[in-house]
Amino acid sequence: MEEKLYSVEEVAALLGLHVRTVRGYIRDGRLKAARIGKQYRVARADLEALTGRPAPGPGPAAVEVSSIVQVDGVGREAAGRLATLVQAGANTGDPGRALRLQVVHDEERNRLKIVILGGAAETADLLRMLDAVIGGGNDLLDGPPRPLRPLRNEAADG
Repeated sequence: MEEKLYSVEEVAALLGLHVRTVRGYIRDGRLKAARIGKQYRVARADLEALTGRPAPGPGPAAVEVSSIVQVDGVGREAAGRLATLVQAGANTGDPGRALRLQVVHDEERNRLKIVILGGAAETADLLRMLDAVIGGGNDLLDGPPRPLRPLRNEAADG
């Protein structure tokens, strides 16, 4: 059975270190490595010996969604209320799966843009909540209710 050999770059990525730091560990003898040609290769057992725990294996595929939502007809006060609502909605639930947001209001155009990055289920929940609030006839927006328009929605495996 073949043993997994890691490149210096892979070890650096797995440990969250800079490549130069890993090379320094190899030069200092803290991390055992085999030189093959001009490159080093680190055995899984040697990586485990350095860290004192098993080397992380490939995990499940992560899905991240990026969405840009544009809401027209939003004045400054309504934009502030919507931004607070969206931030509160994004911060509920599991802290490890929190959404990352950016909310920008363009006063000239009375337009609010919300950029949402995170898991598919959490993003969908936030978009449903936002749609219910905006389309709910609750006078949150300045003027008649406007539909929620996703400008872009990309799912990426990473």
